[in-house]
Amino acid sequence: MTELTRWGRSALDLFHTLNDLQSWGVSLIAQTGLQFDLSTPQGKLIATMMAALAEFERDLLRERVHSGTAAARGRGIVFGRQSGKRVKADRLAPKVLGLVAAGHSYREIGRQLGISKNTVLDIVKRARNGERLKENE
Repeated sequence: MTELTRWGRSALDLFHTLNDLQSWGVSLIAQTGLQFDLSTPQGKLIATMMAALAEFERDLLRERVHSGTAAARGRGIVFGRQSGKRVKADRLAPKVLGLVAAGHSYREIGRQLGISKNTVLDIVKRARNGERLKENE
């Protein structure tokens, strides 16, 4: 394994996994050369401390991300795309509908225009439902 921190979701989860591995006779060696012998008190201590530090680090990162996004929202920054905006799909809609009318397959149209076949399908469905396709809005 590359890093102990990537193994479990929490210190408890990691420790249970390490105990399961030990009960099956599997020893764990990290690519950094660090080896855990969970049959000794020292090995258990090292594994537990590293797992706890990894969980602490993840919690700090999560806290920083949440506070950063809250601060950004407080400054009026909006995350994500606006609902209903399909800029590329709306721009390509006339071409897509023309190619569909000409008998081309959705997959072929997608490859030709650089969009997925699901986007082609979405454009066709919206056109069939009479939804107005916005151009350069």
